[in-house]
Amino acid sequence: MKTSSILDDVFKSLTLKRKLERGKADPADAADFVVGRCALADDETVEEASRKAAEAAPVWARFPLEQRLRLGQGIRERLLRHHLEFVDLLIAEGNPRALAEWQVAGLLEIFSEETLGWCARQMEQSIEHGNRRMTVRRVADGVVAVNPPQNAPASSALFGITPLIAGNAVVVRAPRSAPLGVMYAMRELVAPALDDIGAPPGTLNVFCSRPGPAIKSWLESPHINDIFYTGGVTTGLELERDCVAHGKKPVLELAGNDAVLVWHDADLEAACEALVECFFGSGQICMVPNQVIVHPAVAEQLLERLRLTASLIRPGLPEDPGALLSPVLRSERFYAYVQDALDKGATLVHGARRMETDGTPSDTGLFLEPTVLRVDGLDHCRDIEAVAEETFFPLLPVIVPEAAPDDELLDRMLAYVNSNPYGLRNSLWTRDEAVADRFVDEVSNGGLLKVNDSHIGFLPYLPTHGGTGRTGGAFGEANYPMLRTTHLQGVSRATGVRPREAVFGAYAELAGMRPGSLPTATPDHNSEEQ
Repeated sequence: MKTSSILDDVFKSLTLKRKLERGKADPADAADFVVGRCALADDETVEEASRKAAEAAPVWARFPLEQRLRLGQGIRERLLRHHLEFVDLLIAEGNPRALAEWQVAGLLEIFSEETLGWCARQMEQSIEHGNRRMTVRRVADGVVAVNPPQNAPASSALFGITPLIAGNAVVVRAPRSAPLGVMYAMRELVAPALDDIGAPPGTLNVFCSRPGPAIKSWLESPHINDIFYTGGVTTGLELERDCVAHGKKPVLELAGNDAVLVWHDADLEAACEALVECFFGSGQICMVPNQVIVHPAVAEQLLERLRLTASLIRPGLPEDPGALLSPVLRSERFYAYVQDALDKGATLVHGARRMETDGTPSDTGLFLEPTVLRVDGLDHCRDIEAVAEETFFPLLPVIVPEAAPDDELLDRMLAYVNSNPYGLRNSLWTRDEAVADRFVDEVSNGGLLKVNDSHIGFLPYLPTHGGTGRTGGAFGEANYPMLRTTHLQGVSRATGVRPREAVFGAYAELAGMRPGSLPTATPDHNSEEQ
């Protein structure tokens, strides 16, 4: 159902949706409400997708890397040609226009010549050494099953198919709540690019289903090698354990609880502009800022800027170019976070109300007002749930540490970032190069660091996803899926090398060992036995 129709009349739209799903209404009579329809896969279809991928994987892996790289180029070219149509479909499925366009901007960097070229250079490197040609290369794992999230399924699915370029076959599950963007991306962008380079049938497989049965099938399937899961921390870490138990490689994109440090000399106007990226999509994006640690000397100025800026952010229909907020159907947990913070000494700077689509405060509106909290003190700030956890709401706690000399304060702020159990992105605002150097040198937590830059902006070469701790699990790191769904292998090709001389390598020369140190036998062709 179109999100705009749901915002106009929730009860009527969802009732119609249920009738359509049960075959009790004619889609032709609901054209103003319906985006499209998608078949729901049965168990046999889910299993067949894995089998077909396993058949295609060894054939596809034999394609030269240079040829597979053309797949990324083909996807990017089609994305450029069809981006308006793609954005319109994302909007219909509920993304505000700005959020849909941001996702496309990220995909253009993921499939850029710079990023794919950098990954390709990591795939294989060769060295001539004496009589040997030695190669260190990454070999495709085989079949990668991809489970994108409900909040950004289409762009996440396109990110998830980049293992194709590494030589893997891929199976994608489109979520029932928003399958059409995924299906469009696979059918209109990826499949034709695969056809252009002659990829075998089964290289890409996509279906729509409920997550539980599909993931269970993948865990039990002898055909699946890796499971690429994007979702919540609890379910994701449980899946990680199940993957290891079943001999599968887990690649996890879970929650983030990103921190932004604002030093006393920061450009506060630019910093504020980056901080309110927290409210993109009503905070229902893992890589937005989730908490701010601000130098006490500029805390009041920053909070006032945030209050004024947050007051200008309005809801609206997804088609509205100025809309940044997404509907939040269930707000009980949001208000629990706010109340917990207030009970533990935080101050409400702005927000914490429901709003109608036109921005009018309301007890029943489908939008949440951008909310800013002030939290005094760094030592016990994680006692507040909204600081300790990713909230997934338009809620930004601003932590003001206790006053201290700058050297001591910076030590404590950096230690705080490194002690975050999450680790997606972290960023810093400062004009002091020495402070920036310490941030870059000492912050080990997270997959991406930003200094004086958009927190959510995408860049060529650098990873767009991936993190440590609760964000990526035990194997978490910056995520280039081409590399994460492959494994290292060393190769030596020798010419004119005698194995008995090679056994001890450089040590033989060092120790003055004679070639005859190892026993050998030479057949006597003149003997009666021979």
